[in-house]
Amino acid sequence: MESDVTCSKCGSTYAYQDGAMWICPECGHEWSQQDQTAEGSAEGAAEIRDANGNVLADGDTVTVIKDLKVKGSSLVVKGGTKVKGIRLTDGGDGHDIACKIPGIGAMNLKSEFVKKA
Repeated sequence: MESDVTCSKCGSTYAYQDGAMWICPECGHEWSQQDQTAEGSAEGAAEIRDANGNVLADGDTVTVIKDLKVKGSSLVVKGGTKVKGIRLTDGGDGHDIACKIPGIGAMNLKSEFVKKA
């Protein structure tokens, strides 16, 4: 295990190499050595990817891939719901997409529960 390799998502020093990929056991983030060197040179230019690994950008249209309960409410965002005009945010709690969902309103989503439409 190399001590100079840290996870770019959570900063864990417990990342380990599995073949050509690096894996963080704390948050589950996976990246290649090429990604690590590119991130080091980009300095903070983090990409937000959907569940399929596609890079998301402001204004994209995404589709929710599973039913999501709305915290503090009895509402549910159904899988297959299209969300237009997303904004990428730096949510500290993992919610990195700000959007307005038809019939529900403004809310934040995690990118792992959407796919690019």
